[in-house]
Parts: sequence; structure tokens; C-alpha cells
Amino acid sequence: MQALTCQEFAPIDAHSVESVAIPVAKPHEVLIKIEAAGVNFPDGLLVQGLYQMRPAFPFTPGAEVCGTVVEVGVEVKHLQPGAKVIGWCMLGGYAEYVAVPSNLVMPIPDTFDAQQAAALMTAHATAHHALKQRGQCQAGDIVLVTGAAGGTGTAAVQIAKQMGATVIAACSTDEKCEFAKAQGADHTINTSTQSIKEQAKAITHGQGVDIVYECVGGDIFNQCVSALGFGGRLLVIGFAGGEIPKFSVNLALVKSIAIVGVYWGSFTQHDYSSFQENMAELMGWFAQGTIQVHIDRVFTLQDANAALSYVASRQVKGKVVLVPK
Repeated sequence: MQALTCQEFAPIDAHSVESVAIPVAKPHEVLIKIEAAGVNFPDGLLVQGLYQMRPAFPFTPGAEVCGTVVEVGVEVKHLQPGAKVIGWCMLGGYAEYVAVPSNLVMPIPDTFDAQQAAALMTAHATAHHALKQRGQCQAGDIVLVTGAAGGTGTAAVQIAKQMGATVIAACSTDEKCEFAKAQGADHTINTSTQSIKEQAKAITHGQGVDIVYECVGGDIFNQCVSALGFGGRLLVIGFAGGEIPKFSVNLALVKSIAIVGVYWGSFTQHDYSSFQENMAELMGWFAQGTIQVHIDRVFTLQDANAALSYVASRQVKGKVVLVPK
């Protein structure tokens, strides 16, 4: 089969698609023939050695896929060959086939669009877990989302609205702000021309926001701390801006705020029952059309490096998807 193969940590364009053996499903795994794979910002960091996970070489990036089960391990009882599924594979998605632990594979209706389904897990499931378990989002909360036109930011806008929150979307251009509005945002802030602190205070009549879903880092993080109201929660999602901020903990004391880390991949391993409940709720919303995945661009597997570079450029509105052919 063909797979993007990383022999060493190197710039994105240094990696190549190579012929490798098709994996064999272990006893608790299923082998999926991939129809589509989601492309995420951390994938580009991973291949450069800039992510917190550092796999052994050689490895293939790609964490989320949609496809058809073609082989099941001897211990797998709930899935059969021929089932259409989505899977959280952590690695291996930029390929034609991937073996995935069966507990991280979910059957989906044949009517689901494969590209949208493939791009659903990482961004939307992260946003869902962040807002539900980590942020304790309630109807009536005011939620500020940074990087709100990107994959996980778009998901957070949609899911916060689904939970009954008022959403403020912070984006770097007017075009992205308009896109965030189309995803359901009630208010927008252009971070290139406006102050997050000042705009958030104006929108909330000086009270500050209840939750910040923070994807960017750097000075944006610092502005978001200032935008929080008393007892607010700042959810640390990532650092798409490239700078990991430093936080003065005395501010947590003075404002009685919480800085809360979010790592969905670890959550799937440590709280499997909540993960299952979340996915059932998320898939229900998706089936009803109350949340959607906006596909910005589709790349072939042979152009995987171009897909990673495009996502790394932070120009994406919504999600990027890879297809094997």
C-alpha cells in the first residue's frame, strides 16, 4: 500500500509517500481500508518533531479516518468486515489501510459522507470534550473561541452554540470573522485590528467571558486571560501561533480563574465510558445536522505534504481531508 512515511523528523516537504506492507489486525484491532483521513495542525508539528508525542521511526502520521472494515482481530466481536466506520488511530491515517484498536472504532450509517465523517473526530470531539468535561459549559455561558475559523475553532463555535452558549469568535481577518459568523458565532473580534480584552469587555458589559477556548497561544493567550470574568475557565487547546505562553499564577488567585489543559487523545484512554457517551452525543448531533464539518480542501494522498503545509499556513477555514486516490 501507499503511505506517507517519516524516516526522521524533518521539514514537512522532506517526507515522501512510499510503498509499505499492509498492516495485519492484531487480536483487538480492525483493519480499515481508508476512504478519507482528516488533516490536523498537530500532524504538521509531529513530522517535524515539534509535538509532545515523538513516535519511533518509521511512522505514518494521521489520527482520524473513515473507511470500511476489511479484517477483524480474533477478539473483536462488535464489528464485522464490510462495516463503514470512523476510527481514531493516533498514527497511520495518511495511508491506504490502517489497523486501529477496535474500542476506538465506531460504525456509522452508510449515508454519512466519508470526508465529513473522517474530519469529525479530532476537531469536534476535542471541542466537545473541552467544553463539556473540562469547561463545564452551561446554557447561558459566554464562550470566547480563538482561531475560530480553523478546524477545532469552528467545531467549538458550533458545539458551544449547541450547548446554549453565547459565542464570541476571535479570528485574524474579516473574512475569517464572517466565516465564523456563518458557523453560528454571535459576535466576532478581528485580532489583527481589535483588542480581545476591550471587545470582550464591551460585549459582556464589563463582566468578562465565562470560558475561553484557546487555540493560538502567545499574546492572544495573554489577552484572553484579561478577557475572563470572575471564576472563568481558560481551556488550553494548542499553540497554533507557535509561541507557548507563560502565565503569572497570581492572576489565577486575583481573578479566581482556572487554566485547564485539554488533551483529547489522553482522555480517550483515561475515561473511556465518557468518551463513548461523548461520541454517541456528537454523532447524534451530526446525524441531525445541528453540527457540520466544513471541508475547505481535499488533497490526494500523493499530495499529503501540500495538505500539511496548507494547514500549517493557518489559512484553512474548517477542515482539510486526504483521500487515497
